[in-house]
Amino acid sequence: MPLLTTTIGAYPKPDYVPTPDWFRSGRTDELDPSLAYDTFLQKTTGDDITPLLDRGVQEVVREQVVLGIDIPTDGEVRRENYIYYHCRHLNGIDFRRLAEKSMRAGSWQARVPVVTGPITPRGHFLPRDWRVAQEAAMGQPVKMTIPGPLTITDSIADEYYGDEKRLGAALADAINAEIRALADAGCIHIQIDEPVFAREPQKALDFGFENLERCFHKVPKEVTRTVHMCCGYPDEVDNEDYPKADPQAYFQLADAIEYSSIQAVSIEDAHRHNDLALLEKFTKTTVILGVIAIARSRVEPVDEIAARLEEALQHIDPPRLMAAPDCGLGLLDRRLVVAKLKNMVAAARAVG
Repeated sequence: MPLLTTTIGAYPKPDYVPTPDWFRSGRTDELDPSLAYDTFLQKTTGDDITPLLDRGVQEVVREQVVLGIDIPTDGEVRRENYIYYHCRHLNGIDFRRLAEKSMRAGSWQARVPVVTGPITPRGHFLPRDWRVAQEAAMGQPVKMTIPGPLTITDSIADEYYGDEKRLGAALADAINAEIRALADAGCIHIQIDEPVFAREPQKALDFGFENLERCFHKVPKEVTRTVHMCCGYPDEVDNEDYPKADPQAYFQLADAIEYSSIQAVSIEDAHRHNDLALLEKFTKTTVILGVIAIARSRVEPVDEIAARLEEALQHIDPPRLMAAPDCGLGLLDRRLVVAKLKNMVAAARAVG
């Protein structure tokens, strides 16, 4: 059987979708990553924007399915970025009050929202997002993506909890409520995005995995629990020198992944190849291997992608290997995304 394919999260927004995001600026290291969306919210209403967002979501879902993606995402079309969209649906995070914070080990500074009180869910929002996307999926299951506690913590300032583990636990409980609502709605593929695990492996081991388990507490067994751990978005397309996480972090995290309740782990491999012996550390976990780069304008040929998948299959059983982009595709234009995904699907089918 062919290898299964999936996408990771963000997809280029259709031109008619007015929602600003950090990809449309051309860079992911903005000084004020939340302000453009704040301005947008002041100028629009739900009645104005909801039909356009629904249309945009359904367009990108259909496009993924037509290209042959087995498990598409909703493209995160509604989101300014994958973290703050969720944070705006939580009590306790103030987007009007910003604090300066050093990001990515000091590589850039940003003014970020502040935790000023207890983190609690404000009301379920992802079940409707999923239903809209699922309607356009032509029978394929849509995967929904959610930022993880450690990654959220890294992108906000805390003036309430005073402890990253405690803040992460509160975020995990709020995320768990949303995941269980998604599961109740019928979503069977749920992915938590934790790229900070790769940048901060010791924090991941000290308390990150514990809070990750809180996210999935009492989630039904029919839901596939996926976690994405890339090495971080570059700041712009074709920048080869942007600081990224040490790829050896995957080796540090592998045992904890394998012994957790995670069923599938998404790792980056296209931008920078791993030692594929890493895959041998997973005997029950499915590996979603990044085989197309998300910040390079070069389109990877089918035979190049297929060769890498063949190499991977020397270290892992075919039923537990999936092909995917390294991360979300929002930095690239639509033409490049279609070309890259088309080649990825062809390679996965050729190898299987």
